[in-house]
Amino acid sequence: MNSLRRAWYQHKNKHSQYAALFQRYQGDELVSLDCETTSLDPHSAELVTIAATRIKANRILTSQSIHLSLQAPSSLDGTSVAIHQIRHQDLQHGLDNEQALTQLLDFIGNRPLVGYHIRYDKTILDRYFQQHFGFPLPNKLVEVSHLYHERLERLLPNAYYDLSLEAISHHLGLPVPERHDALEDAIAAALIYVRLKHGDMPMLTSS
Repeated sequence: MNSLRRAWYQHKNKHSQYAALFQRYQGDELVSLDCETTSLDPHSAELVTIAATRIKANRILTSQSIHLSLQAPSSLDGTSVAIHQIRHQDLQHGLDNEQALTQLLDFIGNRPLVGYHIRYDKTILDRYFQQHFGFPLPNKLVEVSHLYHERLERLLPNAYYDLSLEAISHHLGLPVPERHDALEDAIAAALIYVRLKHGDMPMLTSS
């Protein structure tokens, strides 16, 4: 969110409980976030689960994590179930949209959001927040695949890099997520962020 839009939403919400969201974050934590959805189109996909975990310096605070299941959306079909393995019956006790968004907002505040393809997740979340709260998320974004690419470019300019989550995790010597799961993927992105920010880059060759 650019500074002009932030100022407009800050003015619009100055007397609401969400006023602090539009102030610049002054703390030292980030939140790694991931969503499981019903499709790969961020303009129509519906949320199935949302997970997030906090990062403080070089520590991932997994004890301070959330993993929210929403009520099964109408577009949850066999194609999306095959990807994230979450079925209608797994969501029988899911939260309604507003409950889930409120819990997420309480957890993330105005902290920067870290993730793998984080703009995809935020585009979907912005649709939901706009519908239920009247504003998009103002949080700064940190894309771990961009951080990784920037580090590699310094070591081996103009080479081809596999920027999949699995390949990045493997190269950095981190646990590779076994399947699509929002919390596992959020933790995987957090591990990549901490490794890139606070660790050395492993040796790399052009082969």
